[in-house]
Amino acid sequence: MAPTKAPRVPIQRTAEPVLERFYNVRNAAIRLDLTDPDDPDDTTGQSWLREGFNRPEDGSKGRKFPGRYMGRRLIFSESDLAVIDEIAREETAARQRATDTPPVSTGRPRRTRKTPALASS
Repeated sequence: MAPTKAPRVPIQRTAEPVLERFYNVRNAAIRLDLTDPDDPDDTTGQSWLREGFNRPEDGSKGRKFPGRYMGRRLIFSESDLAVIDEIAREETAARQRATDTPPVSTGRPRRTRKTPALASS
């Protein structure tokens, strides 16, 4: 009886890594249409992006924005900006649902005011 060989296992080839386009905070805010690209002094949206990146890991302040530091600068890739847009849409929808629902009643009756009777004029 001839020895049997193990069956050939197909080798999985991974795709070569592709370098994404990265944006600094200002250009990311422009790309997300949070700021005016023609006004160099406009900083609208930049602090929002920084605060979103610096959110706590536990999620107590919402989902943390993806991004990375490279060369002491905070940068965002194209895919990071897509995820940030998705997070912003989810939070906006949640905020909208919260304003649409009435507050929950505690079941406790309101306190009656004890004011002196007004004299009739």
